[in-house]
Amino acid sequence: MSSWVRACLLATTLLATLPVSGKDPANPYAGRDNELGREATPQEIQAWDIDVRPDFAGLPEGSGTALDGEEIWLEQCAACHGDFGDANNFFSPLVLGNVTDDDIASGNVAALTDPTRVRTTLMKVPTVSTLWDYIHRAMPWNNPKSLSADQVYAVLAYLLNIAYIVEEDFLLDRDTIVEVQARMPNRNGMTREHGLWKVNGEPDVINTRCMKNCQANTGISSSIPRFAMNAHGNLAQQNREFGPYRGLETGAEAAEQPAATPPRQTENLVAEKGCTACHQRNKALVGPAFLAVAQKYAGDAEARAYLAKKIRAGSSGVWGGVMPPQAQVDEGEAAEIAEWLVSMPGQTN
Repeated sequence: MSSWVRACLLATTLLATLPVSGKDPANPYAGRDNELGREATPQEIQAWDIDVRPDFAGLPEGSGTALDGEEIWLEQCAACHGDFGDANNFFSPLVLGNVTDDDIASGNVAALTDPTRVRTTLMKVPTVSTLWDYIHRAMPWNNPKSLSADQVYAVLAYLLNIAYIVEEDFLLDRDTIVEVQARMPNRNGMTREHGLWKVNGEPDVINTRCMKNCQANTGISSSIPRFAMNAHGNLAQQNREFGPYRGLETGAEAAEQPAATPPRQTENLVAEKGCTACHQRNKALVGPAFLAVAQKYAGDAEARAYLAKKIRAGSSGVWGGVMPPQAQVDEGEAAEIAEWLVSMPGQTN
């Protein structure tokens, strides 16, 4: 066989092994997008499709009361949020007595207009579905998605109870949650009717830039507890690369380091020492409201020392009841709480 014939046969063989005309040898998957991967199974979709909308679409079957939820809360939630949702050294308060009966009736929280008030979750959130959804998908922080539907209903019922939105025996489920929505304190507080909702809208707030003696609040008011640092991966790697905010380093190495203790605010101290078990800011509970105490002693030059002493030693008869001695509060802490009481907004002493 001649060399020419052998060359022709070799060329024919090589051509037979090349990709079909129109295919790119550098991209063997071109034109085959429909062959990549597979369709998600119904079970896989169900595992991800867990969001709950404001109209309660997606809310699963289940139920629970505040009494059911208290034990779960103390075991799995209190370490970060306090026994009564009033916060501690880790996260901002969920509940702190700043919601009134008038707020629940109107659907607008009046205290949100007071810049001196601590803003809590129950003061701000307009939809109860948001609370259910977040607890279900992200709590507890160190073991997210571990709560059953019944447990989520129960924990949420407890949170609503300590916020005075429902009674402790209220059975929260898919049907009764509609009643709760009608009592959410800030249900009418979120609106699209403002200047900046549209791209070409005009600002609906007026502010003046501070040019001298400016006070910048740079205090840290919350932090992630060390035991939960790495539960959601490294948060520093989950933020955008532009903009003013950067996620906290919460990788495995960061979790091994001692967590920084944030500066303590007086309201957190009040919660830590158990004062909010008997007192609320503007509502009488077992004892008088903090604001009522502040008003009673307004203008009294000796009020600070008097109240500090009563906190430590206890008292009886002043408000028609008995407050036992608070031995867990030292003299410095008692003085700090007394100062906080008499310096509440509206007081002149």
